[in-house]
Amino acid sequence: MKLDRAAVEEHVQVPAGAAAAKRRPTPVLPEPPAAASGPAVRAGVARRGQRSRRRRVQADSHAGAPAPAVQRLFQACRHVFRGPGTVPAPDHVHLLRALLDRMRPEDVGLSPDLKFFRATDAALGVPTITHTTIYKCPNFSMVILFLPRNAVIPLHNHPGMTVFSKLVLGKMHIKSYDWVDPDQLLPDPSSSSSSGSSSSCSSSSSDDTNQLRLAKLVVDDVFTAPCDTSVLYPTTGGNMHRFTAIEPCAIIDILGPPYSIEEDRDCTYYTDDIPYTHHRQPNGSVGGLTGAEQEEGLRLAWLKEIDMPAELKMCSVPYGGPPISDK
Repeated sequence: MKLDRAAVEEHVQVPAGAAAAKRRPTPVLPEPPAAASGPAVRAGVARRGQRSRRRRVQADSHAGAPAPAVQRLFQACRHVFRGPGTVPAPDHVHLLRALLDRMRPEDVGLSPDLKFFRATDAALGVPTITHTTIYKCPNFSMVILFLPRNAVIPLHNHPGMTVFSKLVLGKMHIKSYDWVDPDQLLPDPSSSSSSGSSSSCSSSSSDDTNQLRLAKLVVDDVFTAPCDTSVLYPTTGGNMHRFTAIEPCAIIDILGPPYSIEEDRDCTYYTDDIPYTHHRQPNGSVGGLTGAEQEEGLRLAWLKEIDMPAELKMCSVPYGGPPISDK
């Protein structure tokens, strides 16, 4: 118990000198004041106790509360994409897919009532696609795409990138391709080419044919939210895809690394309206593929690089969902 020095000195006269100190009587300390009582005092103590308990509960709740879903997703992306050239390992893919699979529209501040899903130009066939960036750094980016009904993101690629796409609202058709590996093509025995091997574009004399490249269809299906997260890799999984909104849609995309013109990761657009049968190999084989691959029903298409479609309308808006911290 802390003593009141003034009260002590009032009752005890401290003589000067060591000898006097030896003869100094034992000090008589005042009795501590009796504890106050009464309804007002008890009420004050109760209020202080309640405030103290509330502070402890709030502190404990804050310390134990889980981070928002978008914050956990950001932290996982930062852990997985540690460099611009990172291709996630299988366990990291599983981690990000599990987090995205549980993402709900409200986790990023979305609802079907947002104006992005009620585009007035949709009836004219030119709906505007809106996108927002949750976070972006050299290693990865987190973005949301908003597609009104009938909106189309044309067939495009993701050079050297791994992309996680989670449809959180709406219904859309997705069509995707991967390039056919030249090593899969068999030599054409009937070809008189001086190179001695067939080319995926050697069967036509048209100059346009030299701009074609053989691709295999990976996905051609309709997806309705909520659905599993899709993953595409630099060379597999449908690196080139097209989105067509059947209903107003929202997609969370994780791109690792993000597009960058400076680092030769610009977006390239394609058309796939040239049937494969129009440009068969000279020997008439189905793409020059092995028999086993033909038996798998591998569907092929010629893709042709095009300029960004003039009718494509895209705009950017600030992110308005729960904030994230990069601390």
